[in-house]
Amino acid sequence: MLHDDSQETLKARGNELQQRYEAASGAGLSLDMTRGKPAPEQLDLADPLLTLPGAGQFHDQENTDCRNYGGIDGLAGMKKLFADILGCQHADVIVGGNSSLTMMYDAIARAVLFGVPGGDKPWGQQGTIRFLCPAPGYDRHFEITGHLGFELVNVEMTEDGPDMDHVETLVADPSVKGIWCVPRYSNPTGITYSESVAQRLAAMEATSDFRIFWDNAYAEHHFGEERHPVPDILSACRDAGNPDRVLMFTSTSKMTMAGAGVSAMASSPVNINDARRHLSVQTIGPDKLNQLRHLTFFGDIDGLRAHMTQVGELLKPKFALVQEILERDLSGKGIATWSNPSGGYFVSVTGPDDCARPVIEMAAQAGVKLTPAGAPFAYGLDPQNRIIRLAPSFPPLEDIRQAMEIVTLCLELVAIRQRLASA
Repeated sequence: MLHDDSQETLKARGNELQQRYEAASGAGLSLDMTRGKPAPEQLDLADPLLTLPGAGQFHDQENTDCRNYGGIDGLAGMKKLFADILGCQHADVIVGGNSSLTMMYDAIARAVLFGVPGGDKPWGQQGTIRFLCPAPGYDRHFEITGHLGFELVNVEMTEDGPDMDHVETLVADPSVKGIWCVPRYSNPTGITYSESVAQRLAAMEATSDFRIFWDNAYAEHHFGEERHPVPDILSACRDAGNPDRVLMFTSTSKMTMAGAGVSAMASSPVNINDARRHLSVQTIGPDKLNQLRHLTFFGDIDGLRAHMTQVGELLKPKFALVQEILERDLSGKGIATWSNPSGGYFVSVTGPDDCARPVIEMAAQAGVKLTPAGAPFAYGLDPQNRIIRLAPSFPPLEDIRQAMEIVTLCLELVAIRQRLASA
């Protein structure tokens, strides 16, 4: 433990780490752990998509000619597949294009411009509007609501999900219009929401136009043995008398090809009919050939899960290596704690206050790029400047090893400098 070490011991250790850091900085490394991207070998698993559905194979099981216009809410088979992922009825699904983030942006933009079912007027006509951002969380979520004019409010993440005492207090304010949620393997902490959190989100007192944006991006992304079930938020909202409160999203982008996936939104019949009404103006139809391509590739939910087992086998050693180096270099020193997820794409490290920015800057100078400090918080500002997000999905194992050794070196060195400065 650093706080038990003498000044002389800390100085000696600091000098040793500084020498190692200078050697690493001169090695000309260029390593990137900034974003949760699929690695080339993971994308290779989906290479059959490049030749599907095959010459002359352009009809689905309902005999839809997928080359033509129409079907704004997606092929029936794709709706069923997403319903199986999200745990809902296929009639409650709209299938979109490559990006679920696009569907989320569109859903919020529609609410700003036109309002939502049950609301008195559009969000954009209600003066100051606010959105809850469980943090650490997904920076691109926060950017959407910030870009569309919301004030962003951080809510602390716990081991079960967002701090519901705080959420329930905040939503008593009618200017609060929604909350972002990543219910399984949350980015970046890796936690899965508890049943209690889902029940409280569904039943809490809020305005009739309040919405939960439930982004189940990692619904099938397992690599560990422990698999906590995702709460059935749609049924919870319905049972609590708030059937239109939640909008659920997911996609295949981290299952098959990140640049050529299929996305989906699911909700109550009222919300789905409202979205279809706007979509009928926005588009004449999605890319049904890509939907057919994915249906042919997966077959059904069992085929999808068999594919995701292969993906998990590729991710597992990468995350295991991150844990191995964190444990080896930092365990027992009182410097940091970190998540140990059984799925998803990220590991979150919590260091001493005011450490994240200097650690990330030092790592960058040594050739290791990490997510910017503060990114997992509203406005990019970590109030305690201590969260470091690691994204090991893309680099090969040797790059992860080199990068992690620099990250832990920088973290310990910053912690020692802080300790010496405060003595």
